[in-house]
Amino acid sequence: MTALHPSREILQSPIELGEIVPNIATMLQANVKRYADRTVFQEKVDGRYDGISWQQLYEDIRNIAFNLQTLGVQRGDKMVLFSRNCLEMLELELALMATGGIAVPIFANFKKNTADLLIEHSDAKYLAVAGHRQLENVSPGLMANPTIIFEDGREGEGLIPFSTLLDAKSDPGFDLDISIDPDTICLNMYTSGTMGIPKCVQLTHKNILSQQAALDKIWTIDENDRFLSYLPWHHSFGGIFELFTALYHGATISLESSYGKDPKTIMENWKLIRPTLFFSVPKVYQALVDLTRSDKEAENSFFNSGLKFIFTAAAPLPEILSDEFERRGINVIE
Repeated sequence: MTALHPSREILQSPIELGEIVPNIATMLQANVKRYADRTVFQEKVDGRYDGISWQQLYEDIRNIAFNLQTLGVQRGDKMVLFSRNCLEMLELELALMATGGIAVPIFANFKKNTADLLIEHSDAKYLAVAGHRQLENVSPGLMANPTIIFEDGREGEGLIPFSTLLDAKSDPGFDLDISIDPDTICLNMYTSGTMGIPKCVQLTHKNILSQQAALDKIWTIDENDRFLSYLPWHHSFGGIFELFTALYHGATISLESSYGKDPKTIMENWKLIRPTLFFSVPKVYQALVDLTRSDKEAENSFFNSGLKFIFTAAAPLPEILSDEFERRGINVIE
């Protein structure tokens, strides 16, 4: 511990992180070899979860990366991702990062004035939107290049359907760029703006992956773990901490179909997925625990022996909830 100032000091852990994965491309390349046929991500379709394997995810990312380059996307170029959590957003973000680009995710429900403000401030050359709702909240002519749209059937002037990015690359030798320097910026995130105008935080490959190297020293997470995830990826809690903890360790991410809005739906999905880890905020924990008080099946499913720990942030977890989890042998990390 080194004193810098009477009121400031640096605390340094005795734990050595060891080798840190240098970049996102290297992480993806290593994981597809380890977990090829295992499910990496899944969404609920017609009442059941349907997913994508690491092998397919990696192929999709390579095709997207190649086709982005044919569109003119180069190292250091920024792309705003104006979307809710979905497979298309995940694959596009990883493809950008793994070829030296910079992903700029923003909240899917921003109104036009905020969306325009952040898009202009980001200095991004490219834009991807989930669908017509986001497209209508971006002023026409804001972007000089064509806009990528995830929604099928929305072709038109200035629009590129996401599905065309999945077309097989014509260069069989093309691959993700494992030579990217760890200190290269790969992700720009805007804060929520609770203290004024949202501010941009620039993150490098090393920022993201050194955090995972540190967590790997204190948590036991592997490819058998299951995440039921709703936290938005435009925010650091869901978009770095939760998402990359799952990706780094080869765990399965199951997208919660109500996006954390409906406790009853969360509980239905909980019964299907039986998550081993859960990242959330106190308000949602309170609503889920309340449901268990009148539903024995929900109680048994929610407080199950396979749940390693819950992670809570954004506000203090009420002591009565913390005590309830700990009484049932489930660790609480806050």
